[in-house]
Amino acid sequence: MSKHILMVVTTADKMNNDHATGLWLSEFGEAYVEFAAAGYEISVASPLGGKAPVDDRSLEGEVPQDILDTAKYLENTVKLDTIIDTSKYDAIFLPGGHGTMFDLPDNAKLQAIIRDLYEENKIVAAVCHGPAGLVGVTLSDGTPLVARKAVTAFTDAEEAATTLDQYMPFLLETRMRELGAHFEAAANWADHLQVDGHLITGQNPQSTISVAKEVIKQLA
Repeated sequence: MSKHILMVVTTADKMNNDHATGLWLSEFGEAYVEFAAAGYEISVASPLGGKAPVDDRSLEGEVPQDILDTAKYLENTVKLDTIIDTSKYDAIFLPGGHGTMFDLPDNAKLQAIIRDLYEENKIVAAVCHGPAGLVGVTLSDGTPLVARKAVTAFTDAEEAATTLDQYMPFLLETRMRELGAHFEAAANWADHLQVDGHLITGQNPQSTISVAKEVIKQLA
């Protein structure tokens, strides 16, 4: 049977100062293209359901057409609260974009889905700001999901380089370290991922394809 991936994207379109934000399209699109090429079934969900906002900055420059084409899968996302049965999913993948910092960390339904999948030894993967969805996840034994795990995410140095750090509710690297994660940071914008069993994390947009390929490798 075909593997089934649950991709969870942000529906936050504003930062704390009303600065526009959303999903970083390449982090969704590049992974979607890789999963589709592997023949996987893909479901796209979000906290509010419906259309997911795309950060306009992620559309600057030359964006490949196949990545632009994946935006159609963001038009009518499934609302997370309507997901009842998680047993059909083989992996969850969280792409980033600054929007994730505002609506994923405290989403109880997302936390429950991630915990259930992780404890069923299914793959939990996230890239760039996507790991913001991991910081609120507590396992059944009461420990944070990321505690004592080798992980990475958008680094404090990268956040400072964007000059958007002042608008963030917290810094992702700092929060993960506070939770006891073994956080590994590479140079800014380097293609870098960390694999700790079936927990897979990538540092930035440049790491998306590497994370997606690791998901595919593990599912194989």
